[in-house]
Amino acid sequence: MAETSIEWTDATWNPVAGCSIISAGCSNCYAMRMAARLDAMGIQKYSNLTRKTGNRTVWNGQISIDESSLHLPLRWKRSKRIFVNSMSDLFQDAVPEEFIRRVWNVMAVTPWHTYQILTKRPERMQSLLSKSGFPVLQNVWLGTSVENSDVLLRLDSLRQTPAVVRFVSFEPLIGSVSNANLSGIHWAIVGGESGPRARPMQESWVNEIQSLCSSNDTAFFFKQWGGKNKKAAGRAYLGRTWDALPELRI
Repeated sequence: MAETSIEWTDATWNPVAGCSIISAGCSNCYAMRMAARLDAMGIQKYSNLTRKTGNRTVWNGQISIDESSLHLPLRWKRSKRIFVNSMSDLFQDAVPEEFIRRVWNVMAVTPWHTYQILTKRPERMQSLLSKSGFPVLQNVWLGTSVENSDVLLRLDSLRQTPAVVRFVSFEPLIGSVSNANLSGIHWAIVGGESGPRARPMQESWVNEIQSLCSSNDTAFFFKQWGGKNKKAAGRAYLGRTWDALPELRI
């Protein structure tokens, strides 16, 4: 188990590493930079997953299946909220369906944990989870990332996916999503981009989401303002922190 500073989870579990860029929210992905550093440190799991383009490091589309990590949650006896594949996307095309089924089986036999799966490919998630052998697990939350209005259709695919909790991560929030349909979405995470190339997040965009959450009975979690120094920018919004979690719904 990897402890994490991500505010909305307790730990990360990465049976897959590596990814590919599919939309504007991927441009400054923290995991790309981290994978490159881990590769430079000689960690085999992250070898040859990124490439240099100009003065940037980006995913090259290759993935690494980590068999040694697959059964780690069985060893973790204390209940945790676990972010699945913080260094990848479980539902990207390069991840074999057979391996996703094995991940599902591990989550099924560890009901004391709560798993949080976040994808930018909710269409594949919805398609696969409609097949037999993918039961709706009470301890698995399913989410999608939406960075701006260009990818709002991801919410429709998520809405069609059976889950006890459906959530959306508006991070990095790089544009208004005032037309987002949050019906059937139980939890919304909002965060600005962080890192050396961070694009600014406007407070008006956050206001729009907070209002949508209130209207749709969606739990609202404000993660960060982001920026080059995210710690300095802090987490306060309207003078307080917002750490709501979703209620379980069947």
